[in-house]
Amino acid sequence: MKVIGLMSGTSVDGIDAALVEITGKTLDLRAELLAGETYPYPEQWRSQILAVCGGAKLSMLELAELDDAIATCFARAAMAIQERYLADFPGGTAATLIGSHGQTVFHRPTTDRLMGYSLQLGRGELIAAISQTTTIDNFRAADIAAGGQGAPLVPKTDAYLLGDPIEHRYVQNIGGIGNVTYLPPTSQPDWEQKVCGWDTGPGNSLLDLAVTQLSEGKLTFDRDGAWAATGKVCEPLVSQWLAQEYFCTPPPKSTGRELFGAEYLKNCLVDAVPYQLTPADLLATLTDLTASSIADSYRQFLPQLSAATDVMGSQRVLLCGGGSRNLYLRQRLQHRLPHTQIATTDEAGVNGDYKEAIAFAVLAYWRHHHIPGNLPAATGAKKPMLLGDVHPLE
Repeated sequence: MKVIGLMSGTSVDGIDAALVEITGKTLDLRAELLAGETYPYPEQWRSQILAVCGGAKLSMLELAELDDAIATCFARAAMAIQERYLADFPGGTAATLIGSHGQTVFHRPTTDRLMGYSLQLGRGELIAAISQTTTIDNFRAADIAAGGQGAPLVPKTDAYLLGDPIEHRYVQNIGGIGNVTYLPPTSQPDWEQKVCGWDTGPGNSLLDLAVTQLSEGKLTFDRDGAWAATGKVCEPLVSQWLAQEYFCTPPPKSTGRELFGAEYLKNCLVDAVPYQLTPADLLATLTDLTASSIADSYRQFLPQLSAATDVMGSQRVLLCGGGSRNLYLRQRLQHRLPHTQIATTDEAGVNGDYKEAIAFAVLAYWRHHHIPGNLPAATGAKKPMLLGDVHPLE
């Protein structure tokens, strides 16, 4: 079955579109990327999305208009990737299903007192109407209804696409927010019950905000980590920041720009004043916060990490997402995990730029086949759930 997966993360870089051919169900699941592309948002909508994520107020009319604008962008991305594939392969057949994550603008994790609340804009019914393709969206709601966080939702797809018989694998996405899936060797008894995952903390979110501020808007991200690489990490600051409650909270857990956003960066800048850091030093230190929060979370919540170090080559971190291309960030992560191989999901057969979009194509495929898509060990849900609302064509 050919399925298009659509994803835009907390970095709001654009819409990742992946056209995928999927076979099998779980243990025999295969997902071949036929075409992938990132379609930038028009600046008008990107700016408004970032403003809303930062707490800007909207009237209900403005919210509806933004919802429809995002849905239109998503639909156009789906149609564009479809047209590109059919142009490259004239004898090919079109995708019959779209899985759209939508654009998260607000995420409140589930707590002991409150059910979680997660809002993704870009309504599926409009995507279906414009693209003339059955669309599945609103993947988080069913997991939240079952007591889960609604995120992360990719661990189950990671398990069946990236599991290995020998290696312990840590599939680390670094988008605006970082999230990890731990995969034990598939040769272990009951390995599927040992898969887990959570949001590790900031990925690129604080870095991108800092770069924009320090460059006075001339830059929106630090390409390859080149600017940060000229600075020096302030270790006392990293240790201070890692004492933040989120990093010490055990999984299941999820987060977003609501925590690691503009206000958090503002506090970081205040903390940095006594150290008289240069802009490059500040970026190096924020980069190390991302790397250290990832490494520390593994050590705190995955006892397998220390046990796996006894076997040479038995463990590997597989990076994906925009942060995987930040060379300085990779260096800092390797520094924090000296005995662990650092690679990318590309090296394990899954395109790292489009892995999240591929995941939502698979989640839509599973919903179509009535297969639960969440992993309760990762989200905290009481049970596996069918994920997503189906918007069929008339």
